[in-house]
Amino acid sequence: PYFVERTEPDPDLNEGRPCHHIPGVRASESTIAKTDEGHSRIERAFKRYFHRADRPQSQEDDGGESDAATANEELKPRPKHEFEIIVCHGNVIRYMTCRALQIPPEAWLRLCTFNCSLTYLTIRPTGSVSCRMLGDIGHLGLANSTFSGHHGFNW
Repeated sequence: PYFVERTEPDPDLNEGRPCHHIPGVRASESTIAKTDEGHSRIERAFKRYFHRADRPQSQEDDGGESDAATANEELKPRPKHEFEIIVCHGNVIRYMTCRALQIPPEAWLRLCTFNCSLTYLTIRPTGSVSCRMLGDIGHLGLANSTFSGHHGFNW
């Protein structure tokens, strides 16, 4: 039986402007300062949570020799898949999705995530990444769907 480990809230996941965007418009000095301040914090969070899984080690990797400790380690039950659930602001999710997919992170404002939406990314040990869902709100009724202070799809 596996359990879900709950961690303390991570302040690096707080709302913020993760980076400048392209195409850009003339931004105020305060917007530039907020963006520059938020970028390093949100990038730090990305590096903390998004990484390739370790590849399973095969016998060929160690020259075909395996000691008893390694054999015992391999026999321990492990989950086939690991899931990280990250709860944070849509700006952070959009930025991290761009970074994970290795597309320019400055495109984050071209993506839309509704409030309380689900985004599902798969990162394989090979390093390939897939976005299975982005901003999905199928679990919410239309009356509960909001984006940037607007209800439903009228925004």
